[in-house]
Amino acid sequence: MIEAPYLLFLGDAADQLAAKVARGIADWRPDRCLGQIRLPDCQADLGLADLTIKEAQARGARTLIVGVANRGGVISDSWLTVFEQALASGLDIASGLHNLLRDQPRLVEAAKTHGRRLLDVREATEAYPIADGRLRAGNRCLAVGTDCSVGKMYTALALEKEMLAQGRKASFRATGQTGILITGGGVPLDAVVADFMAGAVETITPPNDTDHWDLVEGQGSLFHPSFSGVTMALIHGAAPDALILCHEPTRGHMRGLPHYQLPTLEQLRDTALPLAQVVNPACKVVGISINTAAMDDDAASHYLEQTEQRMGLPTIDPYRHGGTRLADALQ
Repeated sequence: MIEAPYLLFLGDAADQLAAKVARGIADWRPDRCLGQIRLPDCQADLGLADLTIKEAQARGARTLIVGVANRGGVISDSWLTVFEQALASGLDIASGLHNLLRDQPRLVEAAKTHGRRLLDVREATEAYPIADGRLRAGNRCLAVGTDCSVGKMYTALALEKEMLAQGRKASFRATGQTGILITGGGVPLDAVVADFMAGAVETITPPNDTDHWDLVEGQGSLFHPSFSGVTMALIHGAAPDALILCHEPTRGHMRGLPHYQLPTLEQLRDTALPLAQVVNPACKVVGISINTAAMDDDAASHYLEQTEQRMGLPTIDPYRHGGTRLADALQ
């Protein structure tokens, strides 16, 4: 268990999106977040109180959460001094980076000296089966995106919140480090050996009641050359009954790949749906989720209206406007 309250470490994040782990926790578990700690070159800001380790300790912080996700998930040498200070001040450290805390000798020694814990959540600790592709009872909805970091997790979380408020049966199924840190469970899919990724998704979306929906956190993008494999495993492992298309309209190119342009929503629909129907022939695209965080109200409304008219599907920003219309689309 990760003990709250949290101090969110933003490190030297190059932009707001690089601190998406911390942002997700702050947005969905604000009651657990005391403040943020940033290095001098940090370009991200959650709007939380900027605290030193000592200030956070005095306010009762229990865990330093590594909330920055750089390319490759690397623990930077420039972070280690802050991490050692946190351990010396009685805080645990939790991280979802590919580089593991327990592989850092300085941190292992400091944790041992001060009796604190190093919590790596991006580590597959279970033995997952090979997927068999069998359809199972219950319903599953998967968010798929035109790119990485376009709002797939927020879409699934907003759907769960709305459906539970309506008294419906729904479960968010985390498949990445941020979702796991928010909910406390799930599978770090990109840390699973490739042959077992789809089987891991089947494991966390087991047979269920006929009126229950598993809302599966999407990862990567079929169109992203770096991360398409994890998306493919999700599509076949989840065997979704419904797909929601996710997009961020102000982005000029693929995340981290300036030489790759984003596909259109039509291209995403026409690629993802036939692949999903390989395992579940009844799968349908039921709605569109647009991340309008970088747009003002008028621009967002205009874009949503135009997209809905063009695509013929309910189109909303579920974090900005609530998930009601997408939840209704799953009826």
